[in-house]
Amino acid sequence: MSTSLFGKRVLLGISAGIAAYKSAHLARLLKKTGCEVRVVMTEGAQAFITPLTLQALTGEPVRTSLLDTEAEAGMGHIELAKWADVILIAPATADLMARLAHGHADDLLTTLCLATEARCIMAPAMNQAMWRHPATLANAERLESFGWTLLGPDAGDQACGDVGPGRMLEPEAILSGLEETQASGPDALHGGSFPTEPIPTTPATEPLSPTPATEPRDLAGKRVVITAGPTREALDPVRYLSNHSSGKMGYALATVCAARGARVTLVSGPVALATPAGVERVDVLSAVEMLEAVESALPCDIFIGCAAVADYRAAEVSSQKLKKGDGDTGLTLTLTRNPDIVATVAARAERPFTVGFAAETQSLETHAADKLARKRLDLIVANDVTLAGAGFGSDDNAATLFWPGEGETHRETVSLRGKAELAALVIDRIIERLD
Repeated sequence: MSTSLFGKRVLLGISAGIAAYKSAHLARLLKKTGCEVRVVMTEGAQAFITPLTLQALTGEPVRTSLLDTEAEAGMGHIELAKWADVILIAPATADLMARLAHGHADDLLTTLCLATEARCIMAPAMNQAMWRHPATLANAERLESFGWTLLGPDAGDQACGDVGPGRMLEPEAILSGLEETQASGPDALHGGSFPTEPIPTTPATEPLSPTPATEPRDLAGKRVVITAGPTREALDPVRYLSNHSSGKMGYALATVCAARGARVTLVSGPVALATPAGVERVDVLSAVEMLEAVESALPCDIFIGCAAVADYRAAEVSSQKLKKGDGDTGLTLTLTRNPDIVATVAARAERPFTVGFAAETQSLETHAADKLARKRLDLIVANDVTLAGAGFGSDDNAATLFWPGEGETHRETVSLRGKAELAALVIDRIIERLD
């Protein structure tokens, strides 16, 4: 049972999206976690799931109307706004995001969001084209500047038949993101259209355990694209070329950037990792697919090429499984070069601040400095994957950072530490060097 959510009062808002059917499972998970849960539904949400279903799962009446004569003093929105520790909207449609971003209060859900001092979180859900529209992305950034935390959206198949970003995160992932957000300590709270002075809090005189420091929001308004994990280069329908990358370093970087206010797109090869809270994830397999996904996510302010991209792929992929024959002594494969993703991004006319990673087994400084200059990078993070306890698959890593200076290459050596800690240090160094 989660210690960070147990006993918390969660107001679950549901707006009019097909993903509303997942909200029933989310409500059940919140109850099992030990939360008190009350539900507010927009009029449109009731076309997808009935209030009776949510009432049965939470054991509480579901609120749907702004003007409720049964509410205390007829002021239900004020009552609910004061009751909640957390307001969680899942799904949050493009329309709802637009209304909240511009301070509308035309139904119960939007009204109580303006009247609350609770932490406010939403899980966007919409068609991929709607999510990519500049108006929606601008609304998302505006909401984050008001103190909202966005969990997702995820990418994949959509109910309309499209494929891309816009899917609501699965309830388990939303719960995980909610737990991480709650554990991070109080964030900027908002109770109106524009943030004012922070609401003071009185810390306990003798806390039972140390309270984690709140992440700085020094990437607010920035767009960050990160690649992570390995690529798989098909040889035939059942075999491929790949490497041992777990994706943990790239996912740690995405987590840090999102926590510090950035809009993060994570282009990921095949890994066994959950999508970090507040991150848009695009899954790919090959290097060519990864480059296409990266170019679709541009422009951005910062690009971090952390993926272990295969240097080569098969010149021709067999349509049938390659079979060994009697008397065969070996197999000859013809390989061709894959695109160099980080160098391609760095060569753009309007280039972002571009960061590369180098996994080396020997002559680390020589190879890293060469890549820094040859690929025109702003920073490169090099690590020795033969170092015990570091590198592929490990939770820890050590690295040396290189960046260009006036007539010389600067370097900083970072000792073995958790990948989350190393990610935070890398982001610090990037911010120091941004124009």
